[in-house]
Amino acid sequence: MDTNDPQLQELASGFREALRHSVYLVRRLDADGELSAAQLSTLKMLLGEGQRVGEIARNLGVRVPSATEQIIKLERAGLARREPDPADSRAVRVILTPEGRAAVDAANTRRNQVMADILSTLTDQDRKALSEALPVIDKINASLQN
Repeated sequence: MDTNDPQLQELASGFREALRHSVYLVRRLDADGELSAAQLSTLKMLLGEGQRVGEIARNLGVRVPSATEQIIKLERAGLARREPDPADSRAVRVILTPEGRAAVDAANTRRNQVMADILSTLTDQDRKALSEALPVIDKINASLQN
């Protein structure tokens, strides 16, 4: 498909706007939490094998020094720690501590409840449409991870 197609460009614009507003919504979900949206985003990136600092910075859309500041705050709070990267002895990975995992789990529970309250106001048809769109959104997100 021609990426300059006006209909595709309009879809791209509408999707970007929806994503931008979704980011605002997610930030509001954290308004009552103890951690900032950026801190929670960073902690969620660490699920699994953890992440290198450069990758964290790239995912947050900031420079490495700014990501390092976030990591230092999370380390001081006992939520994350740095350790040698098993794939590259010159690099470090930031990983979750058990306390960090508990903070992510608590935030997910709180966020899911707020989001469920919002979704409960939609019609059954709207919820079905959203559910059917999730695999497409996952595919778009996966394409950005490569």
